[in-house]
Amino acid sequence: MPDRAPRPVDRQLPTEESKDLIALVRDITEREISPGAAEEEAAGHFPRELFTLLSASGLLGLPYDSAHGGGDQPYEVYLQVLEELGAARLTVGLGVSVHSLACHALAGYGTKTQQAEFLPAMLGGGLLGAYCLSEPASGSDAASLRTKAVRDGDDWVITGTKAWITHGGIADFYTVLARTGEEGARGITAFLVPGDAPGLNAAAPEKKMGMKGSPTAQLHFDGVRVADGRRIGEEGQGFAIALSALDSGRLGIAACAIGVAQAALDEAVEYATGRRQFGRPIADFQGLRFLLADMATRIEAGRALYLAAARLRDAGLPFSQQAAMAKLFCTDTAMQVTTDAVQVLGGYGYTTDFPVERYMREAKVLQIVEGTNQIQRMVIARHIAGPETR
Repeated sequence: MPDRAPRPVDRQLPTEESKDLIALVRDITEREISPGAAEEEAAGHFPRELFTLLSASGLLGLPYDSAHGGGDQPYEVYLQVLEELGAARLTVGLGVSVHSLACHALAGYGTKTQQAEFLPAMLGGGLLGAYCLSEPASGSDAASLRTKAVRDGDDWVITGTKAWITHGGIADFYTVLARTGEEGARGITAFLVPGDAPGLNAAAPEKKMGMKGSPTAQLHFDGVRVADGRRIGEEGQGFAIALSALDSGRLGIAACAIGVAQAALDEAVEYATGRRQFGRPIADFQGLRFLLADMATRIEAGRALYLAAARLRDAGLPFSQQAAMAKLFCTDTAMQVTTDAVQVLGGYGYTTDFPVERYMREAKVLQIVEGTNQIQRMVIARHIAGPETR
């Protein structure tokens, strides 16, 4: 069954411009994204043409400065765009979030010269980015990464392997974290690496249970030479840059999760009001009505939580704790709501004839990416109870 366009959510948006922006996004999802989502995901097709369209429509640089091709949109608005895209097709919503994550280091820590040279193409020139932090042996413990960058005159030579890279092998640029000094967090530096750099090769994409249209692959850096002009920030500043990016990126994941949950709820309500048993719609039965009510309540709570964190960010206030809370709650909500949606549809929910089984498979990865939900709990606990004693 082809996916329907997401039902419009009644959004409280800050400006007329933002209302027009959401209307544009809904038009694109209805015409270009939703109709082919189920078929393309089943085939494992990555919709590069959609990202080209989103870039041309100004949707790949929304939270960044218009002086460099961005959209000057607050996170409060940008995240609601991600939710709309994630509800239509998670491969697209999460892909936009990852692209924004890949642009964060240069936009926030690059020199004016670097920003003028690279950002316009990254934000609105049709390029697609990826973010390279995780490695085969360093996932949650990202500060133990082993990929090395060694200075050689005016260049750096990068050697090592990155893992679990969304858009790995198809991105036009990679924000790469590599070790340039001592062990631990202080010895890590950020680099902007072209996707076609000699010595950079991608392994075959991982075979995943969900998000089959979004390629995830290891990247091998075999003496990749990068000019010092592509080093972002100071030597040894890379881990702080990475953490800053992840705080914002976690909000992107939270918004996408609520999008998936909303899509699952919409499908469950559509089915429950149309399916008849014992002479009446199954939506009349109290047990199912209460289930739908709980699903809707969790979604509203998650949306409120990620928007509250976004407003802190927009105001220039600390939001790391709230970002972790939003990522934790919203992705757990997506897992619960999609599981419940499958239950509402019964046997039909377990088949590929309806999209809820895909939503359930896709929701699982959101509890893992950009810091597992166990890591989010550690982050939250450190904020409220201080660091762990050793």
